[in-house]
Amino acid sequence: MMRDKLRGNGEKLKDGFVRVAALTPKIKVADCDYNTERIIELIKEASQKKASLVVFPEMCITGYTCGDLFLQETLLESAKRSLIKICNESLKYKNMLIFAGLPFEYNSKLYNVAAAINNGRILGLVPKKYLPNYGEFYERRQFTPGFDKCVNVEINGMYTLFGTNILFRCAGMDEFVVGAEICEDLWTPDPPSTKLALHGATVLVNCSASNETIGKRQYRTELVKNQSARLVSCYVYSSAGDGESTQDIVFGGHDIICENGTILGMSELFSGQQIYADIDLKKIKAERRRMTTFVPADDMSEWNEVVFEAYTASQIKLERHFDKTPFVPKNKKERNERCEEILNIQTFGLKKRLEHTKCKSAVVGISGGLDSTLALIVTVRAFDACGIDRSNITCVTMPCFGTTDRTYNNAVSLTKKLGATLREISIEKAVRQHFADIGHDESVHDVTYENGQARERTQILMDIANQTNGMVIGTGDMSELALGWATYNGDHMSMYGVNASVPKTLVRHLVRYYADICDDSELKGIFLDVLDTPVSPELLPPQEDGTIAQKTEDLVGPYELHDFFMYHILRFGVNPKKLFRIARCAFKGEFEDKEIYKWLRTFVWRFFAQQFKRSCLPDGPKVGSVAVSPRGDLRMPSDASSAVWMKELDEIKEENGF
Repeated sequence: MMRDKLRGNGEKLKDGFVRVAALTPKIKVADCDYNTERIIELIKEASQKKASLVVFPEMCITGYTCGDLFLQETLLESAKRSLIKICNESLKYKNMLIFAGLPFEYNSKLYNVAAAINNGRILGLVPKKYLPNYGEFYERRQFTPGFDKCVNVEINGMYTLFGTNILFRCAGMDEFVVGAEICEDLWTPDPPSTKLALHGATVLVNCSASNETIGKRQYRTELVKNQSARLVSCYVYSSAGDGESTQDIVFGGHDIICENGTILGMSELFSGQQIYADIDLKKIKAERRRMTTFVPADDMSEWNEVVFEAYTASQIKLERHFDKTPFVPKNKKERNERCEEILNIQTFGLKKRLEHTKCKSAVVGISGGLDSTLALIVTVRAFDACGIDRSNITCVTMPCFGTTDRTYNNAVSLTKKLGATLREISIEKAVRQHFADIGHDESVHDVTYENGQARERTQILMDIANQTNGMVIGTGDMSELALGWATYNGDHMSMYGVNASVPKTLVRHLVRYYADICDDSELKGIFLDVLDTPVSPELLPPQEDGTIAQKTEDLVGPYELHDFFMYHILRFGVNPKKLFRIARCAFKGEFEDKEIYKWLRTFVWRFFAQQFKRSCLPDGPKVGSVAVSPRGDLRMPSDASSAVWMKELDEIKEENGF
């Protein structure tokens, strides 16, 4: 690989965030001076917003719709002068990589190119490889298809690379590598962007002039989304708009910024809207690192790499939206569809296990809480799918020292309304006998006091399963497993854990969804009261008024925060400093910085300390992209050290004066 000699002073890209822009200037066809002024105005605006990458449309310097005027030397020379002017102006607006389109003559042939400009230098000219010559397009009349292997061309005394095999790498930011293609290139069976990504480009840009016809906007949007997803990349698409000739076709200025299949920004047609977005290159890098099927190209001999300089992550204030509940869709229709899909995955996972074991009975420890309610819903659905009578589901309520009337009554009512068989077994006597046997003082409400109850309940469930030739259905959810908030060989154990990969924030919506679709108003009322009940293991005696004394989120922290931490750590390998930064953005106004830090530290410590519980989890169905099964997504040693993560947390504490 040929590598450019420039070495910048760019700060290391710690968080991975870079601001990019897709900008469409208003133009006049064949008026390069006018167009150049509009382009420079937008460059100035982008500089004020600290954009690191700016993409303009195809042929924006001349206008795409010049037709045979492209063959006129006057227009070609004017375009070249405009390119030089933009290049010189870029010295005023430093630390931006700018892509702008123009016609360029080489060896007496004309090429449709995207010029890459940075800090007063023309870094490269990338030619359009695939020229449309069908329908309303006649590009081969004026232009020649681009070529891969680069040559050096001279522009105003500067030599620059010309060819498609160019990567633009940011100084000090190894994750920030840009590759360019032009309009129709994306619409072909083998787009240049595929090769660019496999050779290292994490950001793909497209200078385009795509006209509007009925339905084309939707197709174009899906094309950009899918390409960014297939190539695990960011894709910045800028298309021609206002000012292009409307003699036969109309251009809507459709600009799109995508990140791995997700739209971060998109303009409305004919709006003149300019699009900015903060892309996450560390996220892209992490996803490529995780995917064994993303196989980089090994032949770099005919590729060229040019270095540019850009704004660093520390120089921008993030304007990106971070979803507080990444497991839960905001749109109600989408949320309901996801809930139904998850319930089906849980249901048919259990159905298969029942059929395989020829089991006609199931045992569920029913507490009146969210998790056991969801487990019972799934079991009922599985029994219905198998054609087994619901009375073969044995729901066992096991009141003890911390059981409240509210949860007890909900457990009883829920069991009866769903047609399952109820068994009530008080464990107080057995637990007291156990405390006497091991010499534990009942007045000492420590971990022995709590776990003794949890293990007694599990023993009863297992023995009843033996009695009924049944299967114990696990109730614990993924958030509890991530935190280790489960009693080892207590509620931690079952014969099939239907909730094992469902986070707590999603459990609530699954129960709510089932409440909304059930036809029984009384049953719906029970579900709603379960939803309104504080999350608690109920292992400590109630308060004097009979209400729950032990609230889980007071002890381990808000599940909304923990699910946010879990998603970003397990899905993208986010480090503590970055996670703290994005959590502050996501939960601004809800949690103080110090509180976010406290619970992040709790999550990290518990996650590492409690892996031994996850290393021996029962079977259970995976429902989403994040899971903690030792046989699937999380192959983690039980004795891994958290020292590196804790060191970074200490740095956060020191930097923020906590």
